[in-house]
Amino acid sequence: MDVARCPCSSGLTYADCCAPLHRGTARAGTAEQLMRSRFSAFAVGDADYLLRTWHPRTRPADLELDDDLRWYRLDVLATSAGGVFDTDGTVEFEAFHRGPGGRGSLHEVSRFVRGSDGWQYVDGDVTTSG
Repeated sequence: MDVARCPCSSGLTYADCCAPLHRGTARAGTAEQLMRSRFSAFAVGDADYLLRTWHPRTRPADLELDDDLRWYRLDVLATSAGGVFDTDGTVEFEAFHRGPGGRGSLHEVSRFVRGSDGWQYVDGDVTTSG
């Protein structure tokens, strides 16, 4: 998977994009980078990374990913704050998937905060189709 394009749609290879974040050898510098890496974690089935980057206040006790869904495309629609000098930010995106029931998508405006543990996902407003 490391030589394939990164699932987050950055245009980079997985090895040069989200893999170092998933492995813990790098940290997301912005809220958008964390959101992209979290999408990639869904795409590659890395529930541990998703839990590690979820704010403790809203993090579930465990996370079971749906093996029947294949996440294949991410469109970042808008960002607000979430830069290298910010402590919070939002990212609006649409994520596309295929599964036994056909194709669908998830639209979310996600909220992120940055603290001593780096950027973390807090929560989001979600709508789905399909």
